[in-house]
Amino acid sequence: MRENFPKSMPIILAYEGGWSNHPRDPGGVTLEGIIQRVYDGYRTRKGRRIQPLTKAMRYTPAWEAERNEIYKIQYWDAVRGDELPAGIDVVMFDSGIMSGPHQAVLWLQRALRMNDCDGHIGEATLSAIENHPNHDKLVADILARRLGFVQHLDTWADFGGGWSKRIANLKQIGQAWATGSVGPQPVAAHVNRGDAKAYASDVAQPAVDANDAVKASIGGGTVSAVLEQARDTIAPAAYSSEILTRVYTTIVILCVVASLGALGYSFWANYKSKKARRAIDGDVLAEVPAGAAA
Repeated sequence: MRENFPKSMPIILAYEGGWSNHPRDPGGVTLEGIIQRVYDGYRTRKGRRIQPLTKAMRYTPAWEAERNEIYKIQYWDAVRGDELPAGIDVVMFDSGIMSGPHQAVLWLQRALRMNDCDGHIGEATLSAIENHPNHDKLVADILARRLGFVQHLDTWADFGGGWSKRIANLKQIGQAWATGSVGPQPVAAHVNRGDAKAYASDVAQPAVDANDAVKASIGGGTVSAVLEQARDTIAPAAYSSEILTRVYTTIVILCVVASLGALGYSFWANYKSKKARRAIDGDVLAEVPAGAAA
């Protein structure tokens, strides 16, 4: 709803806090939720000199005007907030700020059970929202997918507590708005590091690709290749002495172990990759905890 943009801003600012630059936060230097690279792009397009985000900028009229315009253009308009029903709008707005509008729309489209989930809100998505029978439930479904996503990030151990608190509180607010109520006050999620960005690029992935592991298991890996070369070198004289026989036998066993280990890893890596893909696509749901007090 158009009138809900200014109404949503105090919620976002309560979640985001002030200036931050946590080493594990992929957003890097951030002021009230606006990251440096977004601010640089905004200033450049306005024909203004690029400047670093600093603590001193906070509460200045010039910064607040820029901040609000960036939020409107970069996030609210990107999820078509003016056209979304109450409750859905603030949920999508905050989700886009934390993980990018594309990721937020994927959660929405999965929650709507749409066949074509492209991360873009078009007429089909807006129609599906209008025809959804229960916006209270839709809010819960979107945020269950969002929590399922962040739980699969490499940075979950660092920021999971704050993210959970933020998502739980947002669920209460979104559902209240969807039913025409006011809802609770926003929590200071940033106190628990809930202001960190949560991007799909940080979804936990296996260190080695499953296909590479399969290649290793059939002799394409460095370790397997070295063992097999040693085995083939010793083979002609393997049984000429007891020592060579033992060495040859040991190498053969190591070759088998290396192959089985790589093959086992390939199955695990394939499972891990599929799980990561499901999290990114919005197919993993988690139970959102009860909302925390402000």
